[in-house]
Amino acid sequence: GVGTGREVLLPGWSWALCACPVTTMLRSLSTAIVALVLRWRRPAGPRLLSLLASHCSFVTGQRLRRAQQIAQLYSNLYTEHARRGLWRRLRARHAGACRLMAALGGVFLWEEARIRDDELYRSAEEMRNMEMLVGTLNRFRPEAGQSCCLDPRNTCTASSDAVERQAWEMVMERKQFRLWRQPIEGTNLYQYRVFGTYTDVSPRQFFNVQLDTEYRKKWDALIIQLDVIDRDPVTGCEVVHWITHFPYPMYPRDYVYVRRYHVDEENNLMILVSRAVEHPNVPESPEFVRVRTYQSQIVIRPHSSFDANGFDYLLTYSDNPQTVFPRYCVSWMVSSGMPDFLEKLHLATLQATNMEIKVKDHIPRHLEGSSEMKPSSERKGETSCNRGQMEYA
Repeated sequence: GVGTGREVLLPGWSWALCACPVTTMLRSLSTAIVALVLRWRRPAGPRLLSLLASHCSFVTGQRLRRAQQIAQLYSNLYTEHARRGLWRRLRARHAGACRLMAALGGVFLWEEARIRDDELYRSAEEMRNMEMLVGTLNRFRPEAGQSCCLDPRNTCTASSDAVERQAWEMVMERKQFRLWRQPIEGTNLYQYRVFGTYTDVSPRQFFNVQLDTEYRKKWDALIIQLDVIDRDPVTGCEVVHWITHFPYPMYPRDYVYVRRYHVDEENNLMILVSRAVEHPNVPESPEFVRVRTYQSQIVIRPHSSFDANGFDYLLTYSDNPQTVFPRYCVSWMVSSGMPDFLEKLHLATLQATNMEIKVKDHIPRHLEGSSEMKPSSERKGETSCNRGQMEYA
C-alpha cells in the first residue's frame, strides 16, 4: 500500500537492524547471560561469583587508569591555579562524588586537611589566656597538700570564644614547668597542657630541633620511622608519618598527621599545630596500631628575641593510643611521658647548640614584613596584654 516515507522506511530499517552484526552479538550475549543465570543454582555458582569478581576488578582498573589519563591531560592543559579552580567548582556541586573520586584515585585533599589560619590564631589565644592564669596562680598559690584547679571562667580573658567550660586540674609541678589535665567530654581520656620555661637555649634552636625530623631520629631512641611524605604548596603544611615504640607489652603506634608552623614576629610568638589525618600513601599496617585521634599545639614566646636564650612555652596534647588499660594507667603514662619527652627535647637542643650540630633552620632570618598572619589593629587591641602584669615563678 501507499504510505508516508516514515512508514515505508521503518520496515527496511527494522530488517537492517535485525541483520546487523551488533544485534546478533547482543542476542548472543543475552543468551549467554540467561544461561549463566540458569546455572547459578548449580554447584558452579562459586566459580561464577569468582568470574564476576574478576570482571568487576578488571573494569574498575580500566576506569581508574582512564581517570588518571584524564587527570594527566588536564594537568598538561591547565596551570596549577586553573586546576584548583576547576576542582573547587566541581567540589562545590558534587562534594560526595569528589570525595569518592579522591579515595578511589588515591588523591589527598589538601583543601580539607590543611591547618587553617584560625587554628593558629586559637593556639595563640590559648597562650595568652594561660599566661594570665599562671599569673593568677602565682598571686594566689594554694596551701600545701591541696590540689590546684584553674578555671578560666574566674579570670579575665582576651576573647569570649576562648573561654573554656571545665577546670584544668594540676597534676604535676616542677621548677621549670607545670602540668595540667582536663577530661575530654564523652570519652575516658584527658587533654594535657604543659606550661614551662627554659633559660639556657634560644627559641629558634628549640623550635628547629622539634621540626627537624632527621635530627630527631638521632636523639629520640623510640623512633622507628619518621618522614615527611607530603607538602602543601599553598600553606606549607606537611604530612608526617611517625612510628614509635610504646612501653612493653604494647605494640608500636603509627601516626599520620599534618603539621603547620608559623612565626609571628609582631606578637613575638612561634606556633606549631599538628593533628591526625588519613593519607592514601600510608595505608594501615598490621604490624602497628594506627592512632587516629591526635592533636598537639605548642606556642613559644621568647623572653626577648628569637635568637636570645630564654622563652616560655605552652604545649597542649591529646590522643587516643588505642589501649585496653584503665584510664588511670593511660593518664599515668602520659603524665610521666610528656615531661620526659620535653626534657629529651631540651637536652637535644643543648647538644645541638654546644656541639654545633647542624639543624635545619625553619625560621627566616629576616622576618620584617613577611608575616602571613598579621592581626588587625582591632584584634590586637582586644587580645593584647601588658607583660608587666604577668609574673612567672
